[in-house]
Amino acid sequence: MSGVWVFKNGVVRLVDGADSMQGSNARRKVLVHTPSEEVISSYAVLERKLLSLGWERYYDDPDLLQFHKRSTVHLISLPKDFSKFKSMHMFDIVVKNRNVFEVRDM
Repeated sequence: MSGVWVFKNGVVRLVDGADSMQGSNARRKVLVHTPSEEVISSYAVLERKLLSLGWERYYDDPDLLQFHKRSTVHLISLPKDFSKFKSMHMFDIVVKNRNVFEVRDM
């Protein structure tokens, strides 16, 4: 994964290429449910798709949306605010749901 390392408030993090670029050359990443070719445009849509795949919602942390699948040790943790839903969250979902989701450039 390419990107830029950003140091802010004493924390270093990797910002993916789309997040680090500005102007007309920046490409936005989207999460796509491949069986329906539907772009995930909200957490409500994502939650419906995950629940249909056997994921359960956890309500332990008020700052996060969390999903767990009983048959695995996987946990999906997402920021509560959909505007903070970044490509790293998308790739986490893809890895834990192979052949169901993919990340595409918009």
